[in-house]
Amino acid sequence: MALPANFLDELRARVPIATVIGRSVKLTRSGRERKGCCPFHGEKTPSFYVYDDHYHCFGCGEHGDVITFVMKTTGASFMEAVEDLAGQAGLEVPKPTPQAAQAEQRRAGLSEVLELACREYQLWLWGQEGRAALDYLRGRGLAEDTIRRFQLGWSGEGRGQLAAALRGRDIKPDQLIEAGLMKQGERGPADMFFGRVMFPIRDRRGALISFGGRIMGDGQPKYVNGPETALFSKRRSLYGLNLAREAIRKGAAMIVVEGYMDVIALAQAGFGGAVAPLGTALTEEHLEEIWRLTPEPVICFDGDAAGQRAALKTAELALTQLSPEKSLKLLRLPAKDDPDSLIKRGGKPAFEAELAKAQPLSAVLFGMLRAGQDVATPEGRARLRQRLAAAANSIPDKMLAGEYRTALMDEFFAGRTRPARSAFTPGGRGRFAPAPPPVALPPRAAPDARAAQARRAKLMLAVLLAFPMLIPEVEEAFSHVRLQPEEEVLREALRDFVSRAKTLDTASLFTHLDSLGLGGPARALREDANAEFRLAPEASPAEAARNWWSLYELMDFSIDMLRTQRDEAQALWLANPDDRAACERLVRYNELLARARSGAAGNEDF
Repeated sequence: MALPANFLDELRARVPIATVIGRSVKLTRSGRERKGCCPFHGEKTPSFYVYDDHYHCFGCGEHGDVITFVMKTTGASFMEAVEDLAGQAGLEVPKPTPQAAQAEQRRAGLSEVLELACREYQLWLWGQEGRAALDYLRGRGLAEDTIRRFQLGWSGEGRGQLAAALRGRDIKPDQLIEAGLMKQGERGPADMFFGRVMFPIRDRRGALISFGGRIMGDGQPKYVNGPETALFSKRRSLYGLNLAREAIRKGAAMIVVEGYMDVIALAQAGFGGAVAPLGTALTEEHLEEIWRLTPEPVICFDGDAAGQRAALKTAELALTQLSPEKSLKLLRLPAKDDPDSLIKRGGKPAFEAELAKAQPLSAVLFGMLRAGQDVATPEGRARLRQRLAAAANSIPDKMLAGEYRTALMDEFFAGRTRPARSAFTPGGRGRFAPAPPPVALPPRAAPDARAAQARRAKLMLAVLLAFPMLIPEVEEAFSHVRLQPEEEVLREALRDFVSRAKTLDTASLFTHLDSLGLGGPARALREDANAEFRLAPEASPAEAARNWWSLYELMDFSIDMLRTQRDEAQALWLANPDDRAACERLVRYNELLARARSGAAGNEDF
């Protein structure tokens, strides 16, 4: 049974070859590829390389794709290997029906029609009628070998010109319509492209799937892409991908830009790893294709407002697919610049200088999410916190989500005590803008810090005596609080009580303390707490907890200790993300750490 080519391409894309091979061969990173000892012949020095879509052994010459590997290592037939991989990918293998066979024949026919059209477009560009288009491309700074390499062409002026040129090849208008080269008009078939420079669009393997056309003057629309067809899907296709793959394998950076001319200008300047979406924002399918080639592509945006909106949209989409092995960098060009104009003005060095400024997503995400947010009010800050938390929570890898959450909250709480530094925001050009100087406050007399610390510690102990059900929540944090010797005895008694008691109520606690001869001092401390906080016996544990943590936040702890406590709280929360108490505890430690860091800003060892 002959399976449709588009199904097999989808299957290969859905099942990463490195994952399949890695189950039986120990692979290690070697540049952008992976390598290991060949499973097809005995060797001690690895010569077996796995690329994004195939493997090759330089020792014995074995070569193939993921389907071939499964066949050769398991003895499966072609169909057995396909069914096995399709099951892993969640795909259904097409049934051998006459309709499926006919559809595959039509797709093969469309590819032939597109190739014939491509030749005609090129002939017209280099002929007399395409002189103005060729002059336009030369005026855009393109060399003749670049024009030929990208197979640029000229559409002609329409009026059925393409259909007439291909009539001798027995190509019918309905085939041209199905291929996306013509459309059905009121008076019959009409050319999809006329009066435009033509850009062939090829898939990752180099098969021609559609065209794009650019008008030479100032008319609209400036660019027109072919319609969706059996071969072409905008949300899956990237312009220049077939040429970029080879450059990326040889070490070129993968750069995602906005348009055809950006890709071509970068390639001509020596940046061969450039690709571009086709009239759409980046999609999940685009990112999957990009990450197959490189773990950290550079997403390049124009410096205008539209570029900023596109950057944020891409960042939010990327978060939903992020993993420790897949990330991206963001590059914002100067205002009113795109790669094509930048290279025209400053050549390769100008773009290299900008490329060096690309920043990891983690470094610019806070600034992107904070831009335009009102943080002058508690409500505005709460909305921003919600936005930051939602961004981190969208990352599927829980450990990575925790790291992003910590980084975002660190920036948030730092911004509460000093002006926030924003990256990738207007005026920042992808870098941190300098923070304004702090506002000078009038001096005031220093309080007795040691006495205040001792008073707070005593009150914290008293609150726990009045509300023993809080002890498990705060026990670890409370262990870092320094107490007087007589108070330390009570803390040890509380620990002993928690380890023995079936219910953590006040009556049971004081029965335990009376048995130890500590009931009197404990009652005195409890009354002290009631007087300080006006906590009536019927006060809620939640109110008592807020008072306890408010005292804890005023304690003077070292940054190292707070960082350790924060990391422990984060580990507990990651183990159970649905635990609200664990989440609130992590937030508290982030607040304390941010506050301590702002106080240590002038310390060189920090």
